[in-house]
Amino acid sequence: MSTQINARYINSPIGVLKLEATDQALTAIKFSDDGQNAVNQPEPASAILEKARNQLKEFFDGHRQEFDIPLAPEGTDFEQQVWDQLKNIPFGKSITYTQLAQKLGDPNKVRAVGRANGQNPLPIIIPCHRVIGANNKLTGYAGGVERKRWLLQHEGVLLL
Repeated sequence: MSTQINARYINSPIGVLKLEATDQALTAIKFSDDGQNAVNQPEPASAILEKARNQLKEFFDGHRQEFDIPLAPEGTDFEQQVWDQLKNIPFGKSITYTQLAQKLGDPNKVRAVGRANGQNPLPIIIPCHRVIGANNKLTGYAGGVERKRWLLQHEGVLLL
């Protein structure tokens, strides 16, 4: 038996976002570059989508720093460990991929940490944008480096 996924598009300062959720939890946030517009959509099919939409709006409006939405990202055990560590990076702070690997107990897993970071299905809420390269440099981001820059600047992170 498969679980039904409901979806909703929302406008944001970094473009249109597609939210996906079951009736119990948010499962994905995708950057929508397909021209889909979030205007004039019917009401969301789930309370989770409505809560996610409201909390993301509050975040983008500068009124929210933490999210309390039930999440259900799908990934390997290692990816789940990385994503759990990402949730501990405070609003307005950043760490490097090396520091993240060290927090997971193996500084040699920098590339694996980078891959897991890039597979994060819930960007913004699981704040993978807060992980930067050595010397405070912006490196890859699934939504594009300019979105990552915007998110970090929105949180007050000073970049070189």
